[in-house]
Amino acid sequence: MFPEGRRLLRFDPEQGDDVDARRRRTEGARVPAEPTPAKDVDGPHGPLSGYARMTACEIAAAVGSGALSARETAAAALDRITRHDTVRAFTEPWPEAAAAQAAEVDRRVRAGERLPLAGVPLGVKATGGIGARQTRRLMQAGCVPVGATSTPGRGTGWQTWGATDRGPTLNPHDARWSPGGSSAGSAAAVATGIVPLATGSDGAGSVRIPAAWCSVIGLKPTNGPVPARDRAGLTIAGPLARTAADAAAYLDALTDPTARSRPVPPERPLRVTWSATLGFADTLDRIGSTAQAFLTALTGTGALIRQDVPVRLPDPAPCWSGLRGDSTVSPDVVKRRIADLERELARVFTEVDLIATPTTPNPPHGHQGPGDVMSVALTWAFNVTGHPAITLPAGTTAAGEPVGLQLIARRHREADLLAVAAAVDAYAPAPARTGSPGA
Repeated sequence: MFPEGRRLLRFDPEQGDDVDARRRRTEGARVPAEPTPAKDVDGPHGPLSGYARMTACEIAAAVGSGALSARETAAAALDRITRHDTVRAFTEPWPEAAAAQAAEVDRRVRAGERLPLAGVPLGVKATGGIGARQTRRLMQAGCVPVGATSTPGRGTGWQTWGATDRGPTLNPHDARWSPGGSSAGSAAAVATGIVPLATGSDGAGSVRIPAAWCSVIGLKPTNGPVPARDRAGLTIAGPLARTAADAAAYLDALTDPTARSRPVPPERPLRVTWSATLGFADTLDRIGSTAQAFLTALTGTGALIRQDVPVRLPDPAPCWSGLRGDSTVSPDVVKRRIADLERELARVFTEVDLIATPTTPNPPHGHQGPGDVMSVALTWAFNVTGHPAITLPAGTTAAGEPVGLQLIARRHREADLLAVAAAVDAYAPAPARTGSPGA
């Protein structure tokens, strides 16, 4: 159903990984000594021996039923941060804050509250923190923030990396590569099973790009219902997750705490058109062909039906820069470019439900940076127009480079995106759901 060599990579931390070995082969890499925790809660004989494979929804169900406690799940996550964060996803653990929130969640569960994300350990993008609106809403839903995840450091004009005091955050596929960014640590933490959910924010692709390069799900919701973090209205909060159900539960917590969405594959095939370039991007052939092969596999599940509708967007770079305050771009140029984008998308969406593209035109770059490549070329138009977009793991190139498939929907149609993600979860064969670095 899914082509050999194009399968989703879902890392299997229970089997260990070879990131340390890869890091030792990387020039200048070092493997810091890690302290031994007081209790190996997620080891083979611990109370949460399968923690790293558990979804957020599975954890919430177990905590809500009393089979587990939030205290135990938080301890398991903190143990993994301390002992197993070989990709440097976290900049700081929060044991005291986690303990306080876990105790509050356990109290609420004992009092009879049904919390949709009860006891779910949460990685928090460092630029947001516990005080961020999305973090507060997720905590109200039962999440337990366990630490800050890495974001880019100072001194670079590019944002597709993460900085820690131990060195840059590493891509779980290969230590020589960046995990993407700016939600770098959040994507790496979810991919390696340290947490099942992590917060992100996406102003040009900062959720979708690291999700694609770390082979997890990343969702940028419709601009508006989730308040933007910047005055330009471009930067929208969104989840890094491993399953459609987890991403949906996260989105409910942000937009409608009373909702209990359970995404399922579409009842009828959704109409989708493919564009490798959106009309302007310089997408590498091996990236485009990998993403397109995965799209073809998805059509075989009955979730999608291909319709060839050309997509010819103007390059959004000038209007994005103008909206962010670039004084060299006139307001008239910004208005005209936005109008052109809106007009073309409106035309396309009269004929299809979804647009499919590679998430990035390029593979993960090394830690020296992307050079002149614009990793945001295929993502930032939808920050400008406000359309929701999701990235799904689309497998790897022949060289092992991870690729994402981006799907864009009409405004407020996140349900369509999550339905396709649910089809991937339902139809991907078991080996495709639990890969390991280097697989």
